[in-house]
Amino acid sequence: MRPKSQIVLDTDTPSVYNSFIKLITNKFFGRKNMSAATKPVNYTAEMVDAMVADYSANPNKDTVAQLASEFKKTTRSIVAKLVREGVYVAAPRVTKTGAPVIRKAAYVSQINDMLGLELSSLEKASKADLEALVAGINVLIAVR
Repeated sequence: MRPKSQIVLDTDTPSVYNSFIKLITNKFFGRKNMSAATKPVNYTAEMVDAMVADYSANPNKDTVAQLASEFKKTTRSIVAKLVREGVYVAAPRVTKTGAPVIRKAAYVSQINDMLGLELSSLEKASKADLEALVAGINVLIAVR
């Protein structure tokens, strides 16, 4: 029996073998590699120009819905394309009452500025308590 170092299973180099298998697979099964396959264009240049012009003139959800029905695409697809083009403006986040969303960190920094102190543990307080504290400090400042 021969030692393992002398056993030769394949004399062809791997690149020749891989090229041969690819050639045979493509010839018999009609497969194309990724470079030969062409991807269909989802949006033409005219479609993109029309979308950008329409949305820039009237940037809201109704315009996106109208564009989606016009081009027979989903609203998410239209929004993604507008984002890629750099013209989409997301709607500002608001609470149930319609007020803008304010983060706890903004309240904490506002309190720190009013008091002139660095109170890092305030971030652990609830948002309602921080709002009440800001309101209370504003009342005290107004009284002075």
